[in-house]
Amino acid sequence: MSDEQKMDYLSEHFWDTFLRNAEGCADSDSTTLGNVPREEVEQAVANYIALLLSQPLAKAQSNAASFAKALTGLEQADTSGTVFEQLSALFERYIYDPNSPVRDEDIYAGYAGEMALFLDLPVAKRASYLEDARLSSLNVRGSKATDFSFCDRSGRSYTLYGITAERTILFFSNPGCTACKEIIETLNSLNGMAESIAAGEIAVLNIYIDEDIHGWLDYMPIYPKSWYNGYDSEHMVRGDELYNVRAIPSLYLLDENKTVLLKDVPVERLINNLTI
Repeated sequence: MSDEQKMDYLSEHFWDTFLRNAEGCADSDSTTLGNVPREEVEQAVANYIALLLSQPLAKAQSNAASFAKALTGLEQADTSGTVFEQLSALFERYIYDPNSPVRDEDIYAGYAGEMALFLDLPVAKRASYLEDARLSSLNVRGSKATDFSFCDRSGRSYTLYGITAERTILFFSNPGCTACKEIIETLNSLNGMAESIAAGEIAVLNIYIDEDIHGWLDYMPIYPKSWYNGYDSEHMVRGDELYNVRAIPSLYLLDENKTVLLKDVPVERLINNLTI
């Protein structure tokens, strides 16, 4: 088998043995899941997501959907156990929680779409999965980012597509946000960043999408002057669901054609994919 075939096989069969052995399993306490030490299962979840992240998106989404189908199959075969509830909760926390360092809502969209088809779930839960899948499919990696307008502190109007650069960092932030300030300091201190911005190779769009414009203006001295620091004057990003900004901060990386390369990623992953 080629390396690619090996990775495909591993991702498709990662959970086979665990789920087969979990059927009919009754964990005696909270330290185990499917009769396996819980910390080992949690590490396996992290390893599985790392494997999905290494694959092309369509393949990762398909495998995440297959995982969801295997989980629902276990629940149909054994409704007395809790492996379905616990393992799905672990996977969802790692892949979709806004604070997870390995989050990826594009992959989650494939999983949530399959979960929404599971008729044994309560109607409200299925509807929630369906809505998650819909929102997670906004601005998917490889698609063109949705254009929007924004204003700077002087009231001048810009659009995302009006910004010309080889790479665009789209940064949704809030004034007073500690994590946002750390990202600002990290990006601003990168070797070669100032030169890349000056040369038009990188543009940073630091966008505020909430309503306290006075608070945003007060925070202006914190923002680098070489960035495009603007606010969503028409409240379209969230109001019209142009982007699924589930938490602040949120970072995207776009290419020169505004194709989404990275979507809502930790700053470390963005930096690893920057060429400065």
